[in-house]
Amino acid sequence: MRPNVNRRRWRRFLAGWRDTRILLREFRQPLIFFILLILGAGFLYHNLAKGSPIGSGSFTEAVYDVLTLTFLQPVEPFPDAWYLQAFYFIMPIAGTAILALGLADFGILFFNRRARGKDWQMAVASTFNKHIVLVGLGHLGYRVVRRLYDIGQEVVVIELASKPHLTEQLQALGIPVIEDDATRLDILTAAGVPRARTIMLCTQDDSLNLEIALKARSLNPAIEVVIRIFDDEFADSLQSQFGFRALSATGMAAPLFAAAASSVDITPPITVEGQPHILARLEVREKSGLAGLTVNEIEEQYQTSLVYLQQDHQSYFHPEGSIQISKGASLAVFGTPERINQLLHENR
Repeated sequence: MRPNVNRRRWRRFLAGWRDTRILLREFRQPLIFFILLILGAGFLYHNLAKGSPIGSGSFTEAVYDVLTLTFLQPVEPFPDAWYLQAFYFIMPIAGTAILALGLADFGILFFNRRARGKDWQMAVASTFNKHIVLVGLGHLGYRVVRRLYDIGQEVVVIELASKPHLTEQLQALGIPVIEDDATRLDILTAAGVPRARTIMLCTQDDSLNLEIALKARSLNPAIEVVIRIFDDEFADSLQSQFGFRALSATGMAAPLFAAAASSVDITPPITVEGQPHILARLEVREKSGLAGLTVNEIEEQYQTSLVYLQQDHQSYFHPEGSIQISKGASLAVFGTPERINQLLHENR
């Protein structure tokens, strides 16, 4: 099931609020200049008016008069002294110019957030939690993201130089794509790695994938790492030494990779009659659509073979078709990656 529409709307609202606060902080400079102008001009007006026929009230009154003049509201009576008359012409020009420049920039940025690219994508990413961070939006990365989206997983993508058409397609689905260097800790943080449950590394550079994986673990020691490695022996070494889910390129397919990110134990694929097949072990979740189905119903609906079942403190190899699946049961299912993904979708 794809991400809930209401959740996406709420996320856009939160991202907009966060982004607005950032814009307001950027707007501080013209605002400070405007305040200093009003206070400085008020002080000068207060002291100059002391020697004029109109006299001088308090400093607060002078500041109010200057502020009023700035917005083209004349102060009565009109002074005779030329140096006080100058305030009537200079203040509207100076004050309005400062505010206009700041407000124009703020308005452009506020109403055209998406044109600001990375800043808006980072604002959206800041609203994600317990999500998947994927690095590398190549052919594999794009297919994996689409698979994850189709089974209801929330993803944030980091890519240094993505293809515009791929980025646009994902952003249209509400998937933030941050175009920057994933080896930078601040970019990993912006993508929500400290809050993420999984990071997937899909670049074609083994050393780069490993570097990013280690930096992600430094930000979030509990994060699960799924890493693409081209060397089979290196993949085995990473899995044994660091606990990474290291998948070699020789046996990798996008559905298999997506299943690994969903915390499902899987085996490398084998070919049966020209089709890749995998064995996956999964736990039947609390709200799973699999709960209540029989073994026969699961095998027929998903065209898989349920080879192992553990539930109610009992274990069954090749369980009978009439056995009903309970919540919390552990299943081992054999089938194509596409069929296994359908099971994952139903088991969300």
